Amino acid sequence: MIELLPATTHRRERWKNGGGWTREILRFPADGAWDWRISVAEVGCDGPFSPFPGCEREIVLISGQGMELHFADGQMHRLVPPHGRLRFSGERPLTALLVDGPTVDFNLMWRRDAIDAQLLHRPIVGSMLFFGEPDVTWVLYVLAGQVRTPAGVLDVGDAARFAIPPGERRVIEGGGEVLLVKLAPKS
Repeated sequence: MIELLPATTHRRERWKNGGGWTREILRFPADGAWDWRISVAEVGCDGPFSPFPGCEREIVLISGQGMELHFADGQMHRLVPPHGRLRFSGERPLTALLVDGPTVDFNLMWRRDAIDAQLLHRPIVGSMLFFGEPDVTWVLYVLAGQVRTPAGVLDVGDAARFAIPPGERRVIEGGGEVLLVKLAPKS
């Protein structure tokens, strides 16, 4: 089964500090405390990141000139175009300083005691094949171009969720770039 998640359906919410917006793509479970969450952040000004104790985070710069992430322990990481990224602990206090104007960032967060997560950035030129694995959920996000799935076509900013039963496979096709999130419960 493939669930299409068009960009027009992503719930958009203002940040509590007023510095940006979050467009939530998907969370699991859908109600209550989540084990994993995928969203896109529109960062409009410098400011602190919200803490997420017990979680791991990975962000990818989608657009804009980038940002500097200043951690309370003195470390600094600069996200630069195209598609700079960083994985870090949700407990680490940090402040983001925009390099030259607003940014848009892909965000993956997961509870480290419950989920194993991988975030892959891949080109898609023609066909891409996925093989079934027990208890694995995939989420695809289109960065550039267009992707055709058995359930329909995805454009830039659209997403899809799918699971493939063991012994089966799924093919998607297209041209462009995608982010692929692979999620599985910890064993």
